[in-house]
Amino acid sequence: MPLLPYSLARPFLFGLDPEAAHDLTMESLARLQGTPLAWAWCAGLVEDPIELAGLRFPNRVGLAAGLDKNARAIDGLGAMGFGFVEVGTVTPKPQPGNPKPRMFRLPQAQALINRLGFNNDGLDAFVANVQRSSFRRQGRILGLNIGKNAATPIESATQDYLLGLAGVYPHADYVTVNISSPNTSNLRALQSDEALDALLGALAQRRETLAREHGRRVPLFVKIAPDLDEAQVQVIATTLRRHGMDGVIATNTTISREAVKDLPHAGEAGGLSGAPVLAASNRVISQLRAALGPGFPIIGVGGILSGADAASKLRAGADVVQIYTGLIYKGPGLVREVAQALKDLRAGA
Repeated sequence: MPLLPYSLARPFLFGLDPEAAHDLTMESLARLQGTPLAWAWCAGLVEDPIELAGLRFPNRVGLAAGLDKNARAIDGLGAMGFGFVEVGTVTPKPQPGNPKPRMFRLPQAQALINRLGFNNDGLDAFVANVQRSSFRRQGRILGLNIGKNAATPIESATQDYLLGLAGVYPHADYVTVNISSPNTSNLRALQSDEALDALLGALAQRRETLAREHGRRVPLFVKIAPDLDEAQVQVIATTLRRHGMDGVIATNTTISREAVKDLPHAGEAGGLSGAPVLAASNRVISQLRAALGPGFPIIGVGGILSGADAASKLRAGADVVQIYTGLIYKGPGLVREVAQALKDLRAGA
């Protein structure tokens, strides 16, 4: 169990600007991972294995992409008890992201708004950091999340994703195609029928070439938004099947402000995450499961701040879950709480 209760660290972190707190946390994890000081947040792994997309996940709780965009703290984060960790989003070229301030807390709603905009150090630095990690050698699952540069025109987006796929392919257990961030101009347009069909067709073709080159077929997942209606979800499900995608991650942040409209910072542009996203995410998961049928892997993410929240995602149709904003509000202890709750749920406890 962690030596340092999060209840002691949280007031200090919440006294800082949100992005400053994030940067301090990631820098600390990166510097201290693998040292005796990592016991401050380390936790044992809840064993609850599941086979998905040809991969053996040690348990059903993972870290969502976005927290560790540059893959600097994979081992430090993994030590919290995650069965799998997803890092990124990485773009082919380095980019600073959107102007600051670009992160806002809504503590009354246990939520965040961010408009970071895929700020990252680029593909080469990302891969070098991944290669230094020992997480995969511990039998855990590592997902690498790819996106497009902000300066790349939307009509040329496919080329960025192909570059990203080729770059991360040898180092990933699965690759996530992020087409659902609201913070890169026009990115969500890639979820539309024709654009998604073209993008996934190109990625599927390149994946077959890479599989022959590397002697293994790395699963491809697609991350979608919660701001989709049932008809759009149906189109996405059909397209995922058509191009042999291995799974779907539901969902990213929302642009809706209905649940927080009267709160400070609610008017800020960006993606809303945390507790207010739970219902919308679960709705999309349920619609995906109905459209895709049993057996198609679904990773549920959005609004998990307790074991009960995570269980609701499995009941909606997810196979495993990811957390991010809940980690900020609840601390590393949430990982074990969620993992144990899902194990108990599957066992019928």
